[in-house]
Amino acid sequence: MWDKPTLLNWIANLLFALSVVAMLYAALYAVVHLPIFPLREVKIDGQLNHVNRDQIKLIVGKHLKGNFFTLDLAKARDAFEKLPWARKVSLRRRWPDTLEVMVEEHQPLARWGSVALVNTHGELFQAASNADLPTFYGPGEGVNEVALQYGEFSKILQKANLHIASITLTPRRAWQINTESGMLIELGRVEMLPRIEKFVNVYVSTIAKLNRKITYADLRYPNGFAVRRPANMQLPADKNRVSSSKPAGVVKHKQAIKPEDADI
Repeated sequence: MWDKPTLLNWIANLLFALSVVAMLYAALYAVVHLPIFPLREVKIDGQLNHVNRDQIKLIVGKHLKGNFFTLDLAKARDAFEKLPWARKVSLRRRWPDTLEVMVEEHQPLARWGSVALVNTHGELFQAASNADLPTFYGPGEGVNEVALQYGEFSKILQKANLHIASITLTPRRAWQINTESGMLIELGRVEMLPRIEKFVNVYVSTIAKLNRKITYADLRYPNGFAVRRPANMQLPADKNRVSSSKPAGVVKHKQAIKPEDADI
C-alpha cells in the first residue's frame, strides 16, 4: 500500500475531511449549548377551561430543560400531555426565544360509571369534574360505541323533551336508557333508532298530553311498545283516561306478545 501514492492521497484527504467535519460539529455543538440562546417565553394557545396557570408553570420549571436549540420537544410534549385535561399537545419553536404550545383539552361528554370520564371523541380520560353529566355503562371496549349511540338517542329524545341521565349497553348487547324524568326505556338489541323514533312520535302526540308520569317503556315489541305508570299512582277521572285491564300499566300495542329480543 505504501507504494501507491494515489491511494495514500485519497486516504489522507478522507481523514482530513472527517477531521474538519468533526471540528465543525464540535464547534456547532458548543455554540448551541451556550447560554446565549435561552428560552425566554412559553406561549400557550388553545381554549383552556381546566388547564390552569399553576400547572403550566410547574411543567415549565420542571420539564423544559435546555435552550432554544437543545430543548427536547418530544419530552416536553409528553410532560404537557400528562395534565389530566390535556388531550393533545403540539409544540413549535419560534425564533429567537419562544416556545409555542398548543393544548387541546378534553371536552367531557359523560361519566364512565364511577371510574373515568368520556370525552366527545368517545375516549376515556381520568380527571375530576363537578359538571352534571350523564353516565355511561358498558363493556370496556364499548366506550366509543356508547358515545356514538348516546348522540343519536339524545337527538331523537329531545323532540319529546326527554333527556338521558344514563345509558347502558348490557353484556348481551342490549340497550337501556334512563331519562332525567325517571323513565327506564328498554330498546333491545336491534332496530334501536326506528323503535325510539316510533316511541317519541307517540309520546309527543299522545302520552305527553295525558300529563301522567311514565316510569317504564318497553320498545322491544315487533308491532309497538308498552309503557307503565307508577304502581301506587291514582289516575284522575277524566275523558282522556286510557283504560287498561292490566294494573301494572298501559299497553300501547295491538298484540300482547313477548318482546322479540328481550334479555330473558
